[in-house]
Amino acid sequence: MATLLHIDSSVFPEGGSASRSVTAAFRKAWEEQHPDGTVIHRDLAADPVPHLDGAGASAAFVDPATHTPEQQTAFALRTRLVEEVEQADAIVIGAPMYNFTIPSTLKAWLDQVIIMGRTVGAEPSAKGTPVTVVASRGGSYAPGTPRENFEYVQNYLQSVLADSFGFEVEFIVPELTMAPNNPAMAELIPKFEASRDKAHADATAKAKALATRLAA
Repeated sequence: MATLLHIDSSVFPEGGSASRSVTAAFRKAWEEQHPDGTVIHRDLAADPVPHLDGAGASAAFVDPATHTPEQQTAFALRTRLVEEVEQADAIVIGAPMYNFTIPSTLKAWLDQVIIMGRTVGAEPSAKGTPVTVVASRGGSYAPGTPRENFEYVQNYLQSVLADSFGFEVEFIVPELTMAPNNPAMAELIPKFEASRDKAHADATAKAKALATRLAA
């Protein structure tokens, strides 16, 4: 049975979140192809993981037999989160842009699952796992736009997910999501709607394609 790790980090519920609506479309298509499969859903807004602390960080570099009680507790969480990554046949991540970068809750999750010598390093434990990132944003930061240089979501996640974890990463980018709510962006609503519709279609197509590939 195939396993999907579904991660959301938007502070808004699905009805008001561009990234959640697209990750939900991905999940729906995935489940249609894998009715007997498993979905692990981590909602980092509703149930955030703690920020990495000294106990959790230091525990990764010493013999587990020497762990203090604090290190044992902290590292048990890190191990559980890492195992969810390692068990996944595919991962979908909702990563909306907040203040030019990813939500702090998503960064906290990444800090917990980055373990040198296991998930990252010479032989990353989940190398090759297909990861689809829904990188929604209120405006446009595409190449050639005035705010191109402020794009720190795709650039950062490409470096971490692809270069460090060795994941096979693809991005879906619904943009201009503020257009319906910002009078100054009213003329961009058609472009927002086109971007939204394309993102949903891309998510559905990507999930189906991955299901076919994994079944082969």
